[in-house]
Amino acid sequence: MRFGRVVPSRDAPVRVERLLEVLKSRGIETRVPAPCGLAPALAVHAQPYLDFLAIAWLQWSEIDGHGPEVWPSYFPYWSGRPDQDTRPACPTEAILGQAGWYLGDLSSPPGPSTWLSAMRSYETAVAGAQSILDGEAHAYALCRPSGHHARSDRAAGLCFLNNAAIAAQLLRGKFDRVAVLDIDVHHGDGTQEIFYRRPDVLTVSIHADPRHAYPFFTGHAHEAGFGAGLGANLNLPLPRGAGRGQMLAAVDVAAKSIRDFAADALVFAVGFDAHNDDPVGLCALGDDDFGEIAQTVKALGVPTLIVHEGGYAIDVIGRCLDAVLGPFLTAS
Repeated sequence: MRFGRVVPSRDAPVRVERLLEVLKSRGIETRVPAPCGLAPALAVHAQPYLDFLAIAWLQWSEIDGHGPEVWPSYFPYWSGRPDQDTRPACPTEAILGQAGWYLGDLSSPPGPSTWLSAMRSYETAVAGAQSILDGEAHAYALCRPSGHHARSDRAAGLCFLNNAAIAAQLLRGKFDRVAVLDIDVHHGDGTQEIFYRRPDVLTVSIHADPRHAYPFFTGHAHEAGFGAGLGANLNLPLPRGAGRGQMLAAVDVAAKSIRDFAADALVFAVGFDAHNDDPVGLCALGDDDFGEIAQTVKALGVPTLIVHEGGYAIDVIGRCLDAVLGPFLTAS
């Protein structure tokens, strides 16, 4: 749903085709991850939420005259309390009620293959994290659908399972302090919510100012964490139309915070929707700007998992990925 109209999703399969072409041109071997079960997902997501995603379409398809996707009719009030890890389970078994409880907006309607797609995307992030745990310095997880808007118990913004958060939690099994740096043009509100009360995972998000951009209600500079997690969340909102200089200045601030945090490993959540040609139209980065960001990230000198997020300008996302991979493929 966009501006009151039902429109085709921007998250089209061709996005993956363009990204795979870049990997092939670089001579990078791609691997399809093996099934890993739900244990890694349950480390950051609530069981009732995963149960809903797994059976939402089946329940929906039993409704007479159902539509092609699960779209909620009701949205319960949520207080936005930062002290809560997750909400209680949905108090109704009715699919319409559960849809309103577990789906945060009208951009993430589950369809017949959503659960399978979300699982395959999540398994890719898990495999990438495992490669870092096994000693690789860098890895890239080509995840689709994206994940950074998925909260512990809510889907939103084309996201169902939070790939970056799941990967960060897995890395905590080996590394004492893990950072997540998210440069998608939209605030990583799901990732922030999952780690907002924890001091062991630093979450940093550089994004378009939420006063004028999705997700609107989070991503402001004053949001610094809660309780034990106070100081372990950093938001760096950018003005609409921000270009190279503003982005790179924010990346420098982010890099300093990661160094000060003494992160042992990093999840680099990369979206290309800050590109000047992206239909979202919120920022104005060029192809090479993503390469400069990657250079700063690599210079942090910690094991880094790149997790793919957004980016919907089909003709440029391949070039952007190539720019990001360049510094990581260059010997130090």
